Amino acid sequence: MPRHLIRAHHYKNVRDSDGHHISAGEERALPWVAITPVVNAIRVLERIVPKGELLFSSTHHDLVSQRKHHGALKRGTLDRRVGNLVSWIKQESTAQGLDAQMVPEYLHGNLGLSRLRRTLAWHVARRPGGLVALAIQYGHMRAALDARTSAGYGNRGRRGFHGELDVETALAAAQTAARLRDAAAAGEKISGPAARLALIGATSIPSFEGALTTPRGAAKFLARDGLVLFDNPDFFLICAFKRDTALCDPDPGATAPNQFACLLGCGNAVRTDRHARAAREHADRLDAKAALMPQPLGDRVRLTADRFRDLADAHDSAAQPAEEAIA
Repeated sequence: MPRHLIRAHHYKNVRDSDGHHISAGEERALPWVAITPVVNAIRVLERIVPKGELLFSSTHHDLVSQRKHHGALKRGTLDRRVGNLVSWIKQESTAQGLDAQMVPEYLHGNLGLSRLRRTLAWHVARRPGGLVALAIQYGHMRAALDARTSAGYGNRGRRGFHGELDVETALAAAQTAARLRDAAAAGEKISGPAARLALIGATSIPSFEGALTTPRGAAKFLARDGLVLFDNPDFFLICAFKRDTALCDPDPGATAPNQFACLLGCGNAVRTDRHARAAREHADRLDAKAALMPQPLGDRVRLTADRFRDLADAHDSAAQPAEEAIA
């Protein structure tokens, strides 16, 4: 799949060498990476507004306010459009008999931009290696934005997207820790070089209860190098992320692993009996697919299945009860 680069200007905190604000803005130092549907949407907007105009120009889009405003669409208009989108999804889901595709009712008011941003953060944080903007764009968002752009758009103090992402990442990590703690209490065994650290991290969650819903509390939680747990179902393991021993090449100062770049033999890996069972089930599915493939391709798929079984076998031979692993 080709990667589309979106280049645009930004205006906040753009200053000249004397510190004066540059009202014309400047082109962002780094482009955004986008998938094809996003690019198609931009091309439609470019046909709606005149060349050189803002894509979400209030003059050309805000018919309700009778085009009295200048500049970009205002918050109220965008919130109303999010509501219209939800209504359209409900209408089409009903017409097509796809009730599972409806947007659930929100009990605390109307859905708007803030909830939409939170939804994006949820998917980014909980989909290792997902295809949101080819995954890489969001997986490296903290590094992709230079310091000036981060201060203007994603700074935690401005309640930017970084803050939302930290909150969802921390909540996902806390749920992973809670599941590990419950699994250990239920008698599941644990293996991996980071097993002891993972169990320590899992038992420290109660001290952070109530603090993970704010960007500051989430950032403090994620800064505990080696004690934050990230479930990676694609590789059938939990990562007790520690920067110095991570093989996924994390960025300097990173508080989360590059989960789509997970490598075997990493010192942060932890597995439970659940992961071993899932690896074997995945291997069985691969063998079933391999039986329907031409021999060369099928052989490669079978080798992959064998590697997953080897992971499960290694866990079974080395796994310990939680009380022994933490001793």
